[in-house]
Amino acid sequence: MHYRNKGWFTLLGILFATAAHAEPPMNVDDAGTLGKGGMKIEGAWSRDDMTRGGELLFGFAPLEDLEIAIGAGRATDRTDDPSARLRGTGIGFKWVPIQNEAGWSLGASLVLDRTRIHDRANDEHRTERSDALTGLATYRFEDGRKVHVNLGAVRVKAPGEREALGTWGLGYDTVLADRLQLTAEVFGQEKSRPDKALGLRYEVAEGFKISGAIGRGNDRSFGQIGFAWEF
Repeated sequence: MHYRNKGWFTLLGILFATAAHAEPPMNVDDAGTLGKGGMKIEGAWSRDDMTRGGELLFGFAPLEDLEIAIGAGRATDRTDDPSARLRGTGIGFKWVPIQNEAGWSLGASLVLDRTRIHDRANDEHRTERSDALTGLATYRFEDGRKVHVNLGAVRVKAPGEREALGTWGLGYDTVLADRLQLTAEVFGQEKSRPDKALGLRYEVAEGFKISGAIGRGNDRSFGQIGFAWEF
């Protein structure tokens, strides 16, 4: 997720990591992919300070260890009156050549996003593009606990501006009860303080999960509710 105060550099935290692969409600991604031929649909409604919106993603695995996702989202930023409107689209690729049921799994992801912004307060339209490359590592314990580590960089281009920043994340999920998981994470980027979030993920039926999370960081609160369906 992307955040930065105005300037329309919507880096880590606002809404659009539209083609990111992290399963809701987490922002930190895991080193794992769908099995060959597998598909998934994920959706989430997000709140980040004065921004509200939703996103929908479709993913599939054409090859072993490779997952591709296509996403789209819309949001409204109510910081100003009238509010600004954002529309995002993106595509993501996740390759995890080392995958283990216990121990370390290692891979990487590439996410290409495009966000169209209508700043109605100034009657301006602008487009922002971002490219994010992230190294992924997950350690799976035999009792079901998982630790996820992300380390990468994001490059953002907007009219008259461009910037490249390092990104990082540390996540943890564990089984609380039958079909119920607890998620915890801390993540961030250069030039900002960490964001922290706690969430719950519940498997309603085989392959179908619902989730929610709340977080705090950089003088703001954020949260989301979502679902994930693998088939």
